[in-house]
Amino acid sequence: MRGCAYYDGDCRFCNALAKRFAGVLARRDIALLPLQTEGTTALFGVPQDQLLAEMRLRLYGGRVLGGADAVMEIARQIWWAWPLWALSRVPGAMRPMRVVYRWIARQRGCADGVCAR
Repeated sequence: MRGCAYYDGDCRFCNALAKRFAGVLARRDIALLPLQTEGTTALFGVPQDQLLAEMRLRLYGGRVLGGADAVMEIARQIWWAWPLWALSRVPGAMRPMRVVYRWIARQRGCADGVCAR
């Protein structure tokens, strides 16, 4: 296995994305698991209250990426998403990508039209 992508299994938005990209990721040997899977807090070494802050990608060998960095690593593996990864290599490009990722992550509780704040 090339890696495992962890997402918020209680989030409808996250589940929809996981379902949509499951086949694409499986063909690239990237498994999908909910962040709520037992042992993930210890695996990532983050406090329970921060576990769901962002998706995480654990690569073979143990390297862990989170948020926009994880998305860009996945994009690098997909031919039609590769240009997005290439754009992320431009100096300074990751900063706005991380800001956008964090904004989307904060809004995902509003996907049903009801914010969980």
